[in-house]
Amino acid sequence: MKIEKLTNAISLQRSVEQANENHLAIVREVIEQVKKNGDEALFTYTEKWDGAKLSSLEVTKEEMEEAFASFDPQLIEDLEEAATNIRAFHLQQARQNIDFPLAKNSYIRYKISPLDAVGLYVPGGTAAYPSSVLMNAIPAIVAGVKRVVIASPPSKDGKLPASVLVAARIAGVTEIYKVGGAQAIAALAYGTETIKAVDKITGPGNSFVALAKREVFGKVAIDMIAGPSEIAVLADETAYADEVASDLLAQAEHDRFACSVLVTTSQKLAEQVSEEVEKQLKQLPREEIARASIENFGCIYIAESLDKAVAAINELAPEHLEIMTEHAEAVCKKITHAGAIFIGRFSSEPVGDYFAGTNHVLPTNSTARFSSGLCVDDFVKKTSIVYYSEEMWQEQYPKIARLARLEQLEGHARSVESRNWDKGDLN
Repeated sequence: MKIEKLTNAISLQRSVEQANENHLAIVREVIEQVKKNGDEALFTYTEKWDGAKLSSLEVTKEEMEEAFASFDPQLIEDLEEAATNIRAFHLQQARQNIDFPLAKNSYIRYKISPLDAVGLYVPGGTAAYPSSVLMNAIPAIVAGVKRVVIASPPSKDGKLPASVLVAARIAGVTEIYKVGGAQAIAALAYGTETIKAVDKITGPGNSFVALAKREVFGKVAIDMIAGPSEIAVLADETAYADEVASDLLAQAEHDRFACSVLVTTSQKLAEQVSEEVEKQLKQLPREEIARASIENFGCIYIAESLDKAVAAINELAPEHLEIMTEHAEAVCKKITHAGAIFIGRFSSEPVGDYFAGTNHVLPTNSTARFSSGLCVDDFVKKTSIVYYSEEMWQEQYPKIARLARLEQLEGHARSVESRNWDKGDLN
């Protein structure tokens, strides 16, 4: 793993824009075909790209029961406990209507309402992700969303991984479709004969999925345009090289475009971590993927001071940040931009990925500077409500009319003044 001096701001240099124009053209064609041909297009693309010739798109009740019955009971217990933790954390995020009484029997209100329907994309391909099911579905259900739908690509035998179906059952989702890629996003956005359109789409995916989400934004809402996974580790001489290396590789094994960065004040640690990464790579089942990630997007930066290291991290705004320094909690208070922060050697990033209860759908590519991880708020909408009594209107309308005319909007002024005469029995 290469080692460099920290001389300027770190840049991950990765985004969905890495997808070339050919990818974008494919995504746009897929969306148009799904809009035009509905289910037929979904069957065609599923056979073409996933190698699965399907007779139906929806996962049946029998398939759900079969997956649950055949699954390891210990893993079911583990997933249930993880779901309990995730639910408990997200229940604390749920908000109530805000009532703000005004004078003269008037009021304004902030109404919190759940979305009617959301589509959760669960990636497949090189691995199964039951954790993504829990992380997307549970906050939606806590928010009160009436219809929660999962779309995920099938394997060549036309089935979804049992782990995904088990997680869906634990989360409380029963409407599940065997379709992935850009075609799944198009189906969720525009609807087909089988899949009814939703109001919002959440969940990670490959570059085709990310581009498709961007294309349908406006027709539906989306959570974010998330790139491949990334981690930054901020460490000093007190950190253990083997632990740091394993944490870097935990992200690298996700994707060839995943990014793993170490920022440290210790030359010795940097050299030890570099050696450990190579050693551990050779023992990793997903070595090919992890090695491509480390070689192309991995780096160890040596900072002159902890303050400069912190400044670089804040500019980097990583998806995941691990702090493995002396007085790590004090250092954490200096971090202003990160999707999620993990403090100390026993809080490695997978603790949050799977079990602690925080959400692992997080902003990537430095977007943590202005955005947040998935939460209950992503599945609700807020409506302002205004009630003015006649007495309140009588007092305020001249002021409102003057402000309208300040902006040369005479119609606005006349609207608020139009109540200022006796209509008698006209109503």
